[in-house]
Amino acid sequence: MTHLILHHYPSSPFSEKVRLVLGCKQLAWTSVVVPMIMPKPDVLALTGGYRKTPFLQIGADIYCDSALICDVLERVQPTPTLYPASQKGLARIVAQWADEKLFWAAMAYNFQPRGAAQMFGGGPPEQWAPQAKVFGEDRAKMRVAVPRLPAPDAAAAYKSYLRRLANMLDGQAFLLGNAPCIGDFAAYHPLWFTRTQTSVMAGILDATPAVLAWMDRMAALGHGSVQEWSAAEAIALAARSTPAPLADEPFQDEHGIPLGTLVTVAGESFGPEPTEGELIAATRMHYTLRRTDERAGTVHVHFPRMGYILKKANA
Repeated sequence: MTHLILHHYPSSPFSEKVRLVLGCKQLAWTSVVVPMIMPKPDVLALTGGYRKTPFLQIGADIYCDSALICDVLERVQPTPTLYPASQKGLARIVAQWADEKLFWAAMAYNFQPRGAAQMFGGGPPEQWAPQAKVFGEDRAKMRVAVPRLPAPDAAAAYKSYLRRLANMLDGQAFLLGNAPCIGDFAAYHPLWFTRTQTSVMAGILDATPAVLAWMDRMAALGHGSVQEWSAAEAIALAARSTPAPLADEPFQDEHGIPLGTLVTVAGESFGPEPTEGELIAATRMHYTLRRTDERAGTVHVHFPRMGYILKKANA
């Protein structure tokens, strides 16, 4: 059985997306809790620069971005599928919209003062505002091209998106049919954050009871079977492991950068911190870099192509 290690933290919405996929597929996994904000030395030992949450570790292979993680989990356990054959493209498009447009509208709404106060412990502003300020400054460093929606506009957009989800659920249990697909998991996690992490803001969900009922069905999938590890244990496992052989997929060169070149990969709109390594694969959907860390040893760090920028190192 593949040993799946999810590096995450409890209140991370994208982590909840992956945790529910693990539950849906009834997979056993190991939890390593990472810090919410920098510094993250144990994270960087494995990823080389990428610091978004979550990432998945399988031995000495590190998979970045929840979209890629879901693809990997689909390979590990193909049933129940995240990508129904007749709606594969539509499911991915819904997921991409949800991870971007829906997510950012929801988070701009959630982090209004009442929501931020709850998220950071409650009480008078002098108790929670300093922690919120540190968190906000950390996330500001990660923004490249993500618009900052004013709260009234975020609320209006969020309400419209919730009505659209309710329309999709008319006459069926999940967004694209009678079983959850990748679109459901991507649409669920920002709403989960509203409902569970900033519940003082959750009244916005009440106007769409079909969405609330769908959220209950999604939550019932659970998180699978979990054991706890420390970051040191995960890093030690990487150090004594060998990366898995690469899939036999054609090299797709869009950049004029040959395999074997020292490159960087960084997020195009959020998370600009680059990971540097030797480009050893560039397939239709993924990049793979080989890098060596004094603690983690030689690892392969994998990224999706969509949403990430590949460059020659020092270019």
